[in-house]
Amino acid sequence: MGGDSGPSEVVAAAKLALAEFPDLSPLTLVGDEALLRRLAQEAGIAGHPKLAFFHASEVVNMDDKPLLALKRKKDSSMARAIELVKNGAAGAAISCGNTGCLVGAGILKLRTLDGMDRAALAAVVPRANGHFVVLDAGANPEARPDHLVHNAILGSHYYRLEFGVERPRVGLLTIGTEEGKGNTLVTATHELLKRLGGLIHYLGPVEGFQLFADGVDVAVCDGFVGNICLKSWESLSKFISAELKSQLLANPMRALGAALAKGALTALRDRIKPERYGGAPLLGLRGNLIKAHGSANRQALKNAIHDASEMIKTSLTRHIEADIARANDLIGRAAR
Repeated sequence: MGGDSGPSEVVAAAKLALAEFPDLSPLTLVGDEALLRRLAQEAGIAGHPKLAFFHASEVVNMDDKPLLALKRKKDSSMARAIELVKNGAAGAAISCGNTGCLVGAGILKLRTLDGMDRAALAAVVPRANGHFVVLDAGANPEARPDHLVHNAILGSHYYRLEFGVERPRVGLLTIGTEEGKGNTLVTATHELLKRLGGLIHYLGPVEGFQLFADGVDVAVCDGFVGNICLKSWESLSKFISAELKSQLLANPMRALGAALAKGALTALRDRIKPERYGGAPLLGLRGNLIKAHGSANRQALKNAIHDASEMIKTSLTRHIEADIARANDLIGRAAR
């Protein structure tokens, strides 16, 4: 209910997902039930056997403060959706609402895994020959070195799930690859990551230009840096698409060339458009939670639904918890 496009876009995404993914688990729309049922009726899916509705009378707005929203809007669609995961009535929750409120509600209601006190948003970004994952993409603007160590483990597991790579290459995002380059957070985190041995495939510090050049699979940073990276890429991809269209239609000769290259141009557009990548999972919780963009369209939300379904099938959190315990043990010995 809290996205920029309203519930109609969510219902449209549900229709796409139910049609495209026949093995999808039951899908529950949480919010103003009367409105959602009317929209589903208009979309022709109201009677679908895998579609359910759960009423919530309140909505968390984009300008709501997290603590106040959690305290005052206990019947919000966001809170109720997360409670369905907590109670086992759902395997994952997806929201395109207020990020701060979603992170706060996720931590409060689902709790973090043993050995962790922060969760992290993991965002998938296209690069040469594939994709990389950046995390934290905005859940925690301020972080300690041990939080970034946990991000490295979370990202390694998520990349393995998403792309089938057994040993993802993990890099610590900074301003130079030389030892000592970066701020105190980066320097301290680098020393701890080196202590993890074979627990992850740690490359060391990486710079921004390595991200899109097939230099790394998992880029580790705090939420302040990660959110700037993610939004910069998204705005750049939209700029490139708009500029390319403008230049190709500038005169009849270019338009002819564009018509001949239509297949290649369409493939390029589909490869870089942000909505292809659905949403960012909030990793490190005792349940699956995905944050979609506030402006997410039906295609992006459909892809987020698919990602949530895959996370449920693989029991991702169980595998993460064991490696977090091992990492904490190694960090503890290094600190003493």
